[in-house]
Amino acid sequence: MAQPMYARLKQRYPSAQIDVLAPAWTRPLHARMSEISEAIDAPFGHGELKLRERWKLARQLKARGYDQVIVLPNSIKSALLPAFAGIAVRTGWVGEMRYGLLNDIRTLDPIKLPQMVQRFYSLADEKDAPRISVIPHPVLTISEDSRAAALAKLGLSTDKPMIAICPGAEYGPAKRWPAKHAAALASQLIADGAQVWLFGSGKDNEICAEIAALTPQVINLAGKTSLAEAIDLLSLSHVAVCNDSGLMHVVAALGRPLVAVFGSSSPSFTPPLTLKAKIVTLDLECSPCFERVCPLGHMDCLNKLTPDYVMKALKEITKE
Repeated sequence: MAQPMYARLKQRYPSAQIDVLAPAWTRPLHARMSEISEAIDAPFGHGELKLRERWKLARQLKARGYDQVIVLPNSIKSALLPAFAGIAVRTGWVGEMRYGLLNDIRTLDPIKLPQMVQRFYSLADEKDAPRISVIPHPVLTISEDSRAAALAKLGLSTDKPMIAICPGAEYGPAKRWPAKHAAALASQLIADGAQVWLFGSGKDNEICAEIAALTPQVINLAGKTSLAEAIDLLSLSHVAVCNDSGLMHVVAALGRPLVAVFGSSSPSFTPPLTLKAKIVTLDLECSPCFERVCPLGHMDCLNKLTPDYVMKALKEITKE
């Protein structure tokens, strides 16, 4: 969701060097963004202060002579390092009362900027610049060679249309479409002549194994690919079915058609950023609740979202 902001910066400053300080696992994403010159690994886990490490890295950043830093997270911790580095212009939202740490500080109007991608994108412009109503969609670029290498490594074939199912969601079970529904959908798709590949990290092994146990004909890639390989292979999908997750945004940025399943979260805040998507949600009175686990104990927003809803959306998106 930050990639359109990088594109806006390149539009404003064509000769700019844009480096990204981010967790090491994001390297494959940034490697596929043409605007990024270098990715720098941030050695901090979620919630970790690590002042000594921040100070040490800040000295290295200071030596690089950056003109501006844009801080996307809203925490105080994320604003410490740029201040330690003495970067002249430090841009970001107010967040956790970060006055002093940031000196180009913005006050968010959530009504005017309801989506996260809009909030990121607006930080690429001057504080008082008019809001741009149409934001370009994210774009990831794929190397044919790396894609072919991933296919060869895993012994995969593209002789049948490949439909990707991404059943994980790191946020919690209230974002995960039930395994029995995904398995029933996969069975129908395979019967119709497609092949179904399951994508996910090692954290998604359990739900992918459940699906594979119910529908053994699927190809379960969960935990078997790197993120780089998963991105390259997803670019081959005829269509994808995803929860509200990181891989949903990857598929969107690859320009592949997708059906996005929303339960506890809201497509108004983090929708797939593409014109090639259908959103499936039941819009129950109790959702979106934004909880990791259903507070009512029934998870009707996903349990009652049966495979026929998704199949209908798949047929619609593949006709367009």
